[in-house]
Amino acid sequence: MSRVYNFSAGPAVLPEEVLLEAQREMLDYHGCGMSVNEMSHRSKTFDSIIQTAEQDLRDLYNIPDNYKVLFLQGGASQQFAAIPMNLMKNKKAGYIITGQWAKKACQEASIYGEAVQLASSADKTFSYLPDCSDLPITDDMDYVYICKNNTIYGTHFNTLPNTKGKDLVADVSSCFLSEPEDISKYGIIYGGVQKNVGPAGLVISIIREDLIRDDVLPFTPTMLKFKTQADNGSLYNTPNCWSIYICGLVFKWLKAQGGLVEMQKRNEEKAKILYDYLDKSKMFKGTVRVEDRSLMNVPFVTDSEELNAKFIKEATAEGLVSLKGHRTVGGMRASIYNAMPKEGVEKLVAFMDQFEKANG
Repeated sequence: MSRVYNFSAGPAVLPEEVLLEAQREMLDYHGCGMSVNEMSHRSKTFDSIIQTAEQDLRDLYNIPDNYKVLFLQGGASQQFAAIPMNLMKNKKAGYIITGQWAKKACQEASIYGEAVQLASSADKTFSYLPDCSDLPITDDMDYVYICKNNTIYGTHFNTLPNTKGKDLVADVSSCFLSEPEDISKYGIIYGGVQKNVGPAGLVISIIREDLIRDDVLPFTPTMLKFKTQADNGSLYNTPNCWSIYICGLVFKWLKAQGGLVEMQKRNEEKAKILYDYLDKSKMFKGTVRVEDRSLMNVPFVTDSEELNAKFIKEATAEGLVSLKGHRTVGGMRASIYNAMPKEGVEKLVAFMDQFEKANG
């Protein structure tokens, strides 16, 4: 068996060390005689797994004591509804539209209250981030919402918006644990783990305690109340035990690599290799304004759909897989998450150079 370099945006590449450890423990987790997939979520063994995972995440992000960590199901898309249900006391919130996922979150919130579009980069196909230094935020807004890293379009908030004192809610699905974060700047910071942290089926939400309350919108389902989940330690019902377990292994792996400062350094090095090539190439070009580029998701194109298709086909044959861009934008996209080794990016760039020389 030979492993490919997997540039998928999600579900995405995981550290080989983590996969091998999970393989070793598949039939017998730490001598208990069963797999994590088989054990009760109420058992002492699983309690140790989820408690350790939470503590390691707290250590990595330096999460303040007045924040709860919740392991949830339903994907980030379910949080598009849960967030307004739990936070919209005034039934009004501000959304910054920088891509498909922020747009969908805004559309979902509009079911439950007034979702105001404070700024948007839709005019240029979300290829840049709008100026968020002086947004038209009003006193009656309950929160301001962003998608911090836009998986499809390859943009990233390097400077957080000026929320004028309002709580900032951020979807960080595709940049989760890729860089240090000052968690205290957020009311809620959450993400689906399948892009940069673990297998699909789990959302991790870090929520300031004062936002976890009983006075939610009256029709909020019990399962979508943050208080239900917080009061039960994410175990109100059976959670995604396997995904929590794998995320826990990833957290240990991140600590062993040197933590988030080290991961940011590595991610910057990997991204520079690819962006430097795109900036000098005559065939390939990046699609994002330079100052807004993501370290995680790098979209690029040629001037020809036929060349794009040929490149993707030939790259796949070389073991460089899942480079096809999102169906809404086309072209190519390389997702170079934490677990993508530098060698994978170097091999991609070498193949791009070879392809350009052969087809230029």
